[in-house]
Amino acid sequence: MIFRQLFEPETSTYSYLLACERTRRAVLIDPVASEINDYFQLLQAFNLTLIYTFETHVHADHVTGSGLLREKLGSKSVVHRDAGAMCADLLVTDGVLLQVGDMEFVVRHTPGHTNGCVSYVMADRVFTGDALLINGCGRTDFQQGDAGQLYDNITSKLFTLQHDTLVYPGHDYQGNTVSTIKQEIAKNARLGGGKSRDEFIAIMQDLKLDYPRFIDQALPANQSCGLVVE
Repeated sequence: MIFRQLFEPETSTYSYLLACERTRRAVLIDPVASEINDYFQLLQAFNLTLIYTFETHVHADHVTGSGLLREKLGSKSVVHRDAGAMCADLLVTDGVLLQVGDMEFVVRHTPGHTNGCVSYVMADRVFTGDALLINGCGRTDFQQGDAGQLYDNITSKLFTLQHDTLVYPGHDYQGNTVSTIKQEIAKNARLGGGKSRDEFIAIMQDLKLDYPRFIDQALPANQSCGLVVE
């Protein structure tokens, strides 16, 4: 498998390129519109065909590149059916299996940050978007956020994965690149160390976070797969 973790510094967003070495078929997870040229160069350098773009949710901090990639390369956009992005080619639900060459991804619906949040599970790793971050989690104070729901989904659908499963998040603001399920169960500042559901809800209610800087531009754009609607 070809794997590259890509970082967009303005919004501290991670995107992921994965490809099957045998078939040269590829997927991009959470592509960012401003990074399109970098994706083109990587795909060309490895002689890859982009089959899918996987969205972990409708983002509020950056504009997705899924629509542009579909226009340029013919890739199909994958979003959960509750995400509010009916522009997508595939509207998936919990438990759906997606195959790209020899790679298999299982969709786990992990709402709480937004209604449409999903994590993509492979044999040895999981791409958690904004649901579970390294030593943190997505905020729950806007865009259908629900702290109790997020706690339930992280603990039942992510913390139940094999403990050595690698955790690749949608963002990191401290320079971290990867974690494990075992590490997050033990040390996550909001969820780890056996914190109860009520403790987690209290932590999330007390965060007092600033209004998302790019939400007014990003949210409507991403409901149209990142394309401007006239």
